[in-house]
Amino acid sequence: MLVGVYRADGGPLGELRYVIGHMLGTAHCSLCDITHTWRRKPEWDAMVERLGVSIDLRHLNEMDDDVAAAVAEHGAPAVFRRAEGGLTLLLDAHELDAVGGSVAGFEQALRAKGLG
Repeated sequence: MLVGVYRADGGPLGELRYVIGHMLGTAHCSLCDITHTWRRKPEWDAMVERLGVSIDLRHLNEMDDDVAAAVAEHGAPAVFRRAEGGLTLLLDAHELDAVGGSVAGFEQALRAKGLG
């Protein structure tokens, strides 16, 4: 299982703050750009199905304690692999930025890490 953490809060108010901040250039989350336009991208769902790995997407205000500890160490946005030994960082903010909002680029980055 993978855990992706957005650099934004969830819920109506958090989403609104992010959208306004994004439009003003004061908020940015490269994982948000990969998974969503105004709605979740259909190509995201197709990619998850192709990979055959579940991806749990979390906002900053929706994290479990272990995810919060990993984000405190590595920052957000980020994608982690959850295994018996805990969470391992797969893609950090710089790697997610390099994808440029592309679902195909994200899939390629995951495959380069040995997934799929």
